[in-house]
Amino acid sequence: MSKIHLMDEVLANKIAAGEVVEKCMNVVKELVENSIDAESTEITIKLIESGIKQIEVIDDGIGMDREDAKLAFERHATSKLRSLDDLFYIESLGFRGEALPSIASVSNVRLKTSNGEVGTLVTINGGKDLKVESSDLQKGTSITVSDLFYNTPVRLKYLKNPYVELAHIVEYVNKMALSYPNIKFTLINNDKILLKTDGNGDLLKVIYEIYGVDITKKMIPVEGENDDYYIHGYISYPEVTKSNRNSITTLVNGRVIKNNELNKCIVDCYHTYIHKDRYPVIILNIDVDPILVDINIHPTKMDIKFSKIDSLKDLIIDVFTDRLENINLIPEISVRDIESVKEVKNKITTPVKEEVIEEPKYEEIKLNFEVQEEKKKIEEEIKEQVPFEMEEEKTSRIKKMIPKGVVFLTYIIAENEDGMYLIDQHAAAERINFEKIMKEMKEKPIIIDLLVPIKIELRKDEFILAKERLDMLKEYGIDIEEFGENTVVVRSHPSWIPEDKAEEIIRKIVDIMVEKGKLDFDQFIWRMAATTACRMSVMAGDYISKEDTEWILENIRYCENPFTCPHGRPTIITYTKYELEKMFKRILD
Repeated sequence: MSKIHLMDEVLANKIAAGEVVEKCMNVVKELVENSIDAESTEITIKLIESGIKQIEVIDDGIGMDREDAKLAFERHATSKLRSLDDLFYIESLGFRGEALPSIASVSNVRLKTSNGEVGTLVTINGGKDLKVESSDLQKGTSITVSDLFYNTPVRLKYLKNPYVELAHIVEYVNKMALSYPNIKFTLINNDKILLKTDGNGDLLKVIYEIYGVDITKKMIPVEGENDDYYIHGYISYPEVTKSNRNSITTLVNGRVIKNNELNKCIVDCYHTYIHKDRYPVIILNIDVDPILVDINIHPTKMDIKFSKIDSLKDLIIDVFTDRLENINLIPEISVRDIESVKEVKNKITTPVKEEVIEEPKYEEIKLNFEVQEEKKKIEEEIKEQVPFEMEEEKTSRIKKMIPKGVVFLTYIIAENEDGMYLIDQHAAAERINFEKIMKEMKEKPIIIDLLVPIKIELRKDEFILAKERLDMLKEYGIDIEEFGENTVVVRSHPSWIPEDKAEEIIRKIVDIMVEKGKLDFDQFIWRMAATTACRMSVMAGDYISKEDTEWILENIRYCENPFTCPHGRPTIITYTKYELEKMFKRILD
C-alpha cells in the first residue's frame, strides 16, 4: 500500500496558515493589502477585542463578480499573476493567492462584495461549508473574520494578550497610512477610533495624526535619486528619537518592508548625532523598478531582496548626510499651548518650514550670571584638554555666543541676539577633541616614545583576538606587540593621546579591540577617537574660567557637527527670545 498520498485541501490550507497567519495583525495586513490592490480610496478596519473576536475590513474598491468571489477562497487563486514572467515584475501588494484560503481555514469568514453590477455574499466556516448568496449592489468589498483560530486551539492559546495584538495592528495600519496618504484609513477597536486620516495625499498630515504636533514640527523632508532608485519622505531631527527600530518605516513601491541591512544604513547616517541605543523617526519611500527587487522571499511578503542594494545605501547616506549637515540642529525649548497646537494643525497641509515670528517690542532685560570664585584646580590644564585650533577659513554653523556664567559646574550659559543657550561643557569639549583627533589620524602622526612601556594583561580568549588585530592599532601610531603569555605591551603612541592619560586611554582602546565578534574597522576607528576625546576632555563638575568658556564657545562653532558629542548627546540647547518672553508673560498670544 502506498504511503504517499495527496494532502486534504483544508489541511494544506491550515499548514499554509501557519506561515501566513501568526497573529491578528497578519489577517489585517492581508485584507488591507487586498483592498489597496482593489483601487480603494477609503478603507475602514473594525476590531472587536483587538481582532481576537472579530476583524472587519471595508473598502470602496472595484469589488468582484460572483465567480471571482467564490474562486478567491481557492488555494493559489490570484488576479495578479498570469505567467512566470509576471513573478519578476510584481507591482501589486498581494500575488501568492494564499491569504484568503489560509485565513478561512482557521476562522469563520463572511465576504460581501459588489462590482456595481452584481452583489455577492459568501460565507465559509473553518475552510468548509462554502455558501454563496446574492447581496446588495453597493460597490466595494467587506470581509469579516470571526473567532480566529477557534479550530486550532494551540494557535489560539499562544495569541498575545489583547493589548499586544492591538499594538501590532496599530503599528501596521500606521505604516500603511504613511505609505498611502491618498487613501482614507480608519481604525476602530471596540467602537473607539484609534486612527483616522483624510486621504488628501498630504504625508505630513498623516505624520501629525500618528505622531502628534511635537514630532511633526521636527521632521525634515528628504528627496534624492540615482540611476536605480528614487527616495523621498521625512526624517526626524536628532533630538527626536525612539527606543526601538519600529519608528523606522521603510516602504518599497508602497509595500511596508523590514530589511535589517537597510535599517542599519539609516541608523548609521545618524552616527554621532544620537545615542547608540536610540533610533530616529523615519518615513522613507523607495521607488524602484520591480525587476530590481525580489519580494517572493517569505509568505508574509515583508522581507525583500535588492539586486543593487549598495546603490540604494549610497543614495540614502548622501541624501541624509547632506540634510543633517546643512540645518541648525540646536534643540529649542518651546512652550506648548492649545493655540500653538491648533496653529500647527492648520498649517500642516504645507511642508513644515522654519517659522519666522515677528518679535514683539519689549524692554530688554540682561541675564547676568556671575561665576563664583572657586579654587582653579584645572584652569591651566583646560587648554591642553581642548587643544583644537580651528582653521580660519572654516565657516561657523552657530552664531557667536557670549558666555554669561556656569551653573552646576557643568552647563555654560551664553547669549546672542537670537536667545539664550545652555552648553554642556564636557559634551562640547568632547566634540571639539573628537574632530581634532579624527583630523590628526588622517595625517602622519607625531609619535611619543614611552619611557615606561604600558603592559596590559588579557584573558586567553582576549589575547587571541588581540594578536589578530594588532595591526589596526599600529596603523594609527600605537606601537603594540606581544609580550609573553596573554600579555601585550605598548611602547609608543601618537601625540593626540595626552601623556598624563595615556595608560587609561590605551587600556580602553585595547578593550574595544578585543571585543568578541566581527569588528568593523571604520567603527573601531570612530570608537577609538571617541574614547580618547572623552577621557581627555573637561568633565562635568570641573571648574572652568571665563576665558575657558569663551574658548570652548568659539571652537564649538566651527566643528563640522557642533550639535552633539560623538556619542550622540546634545552639546547645546536654546531658549529663543520669543519663548523666554512667552514664559514670563511679557507677551501674550
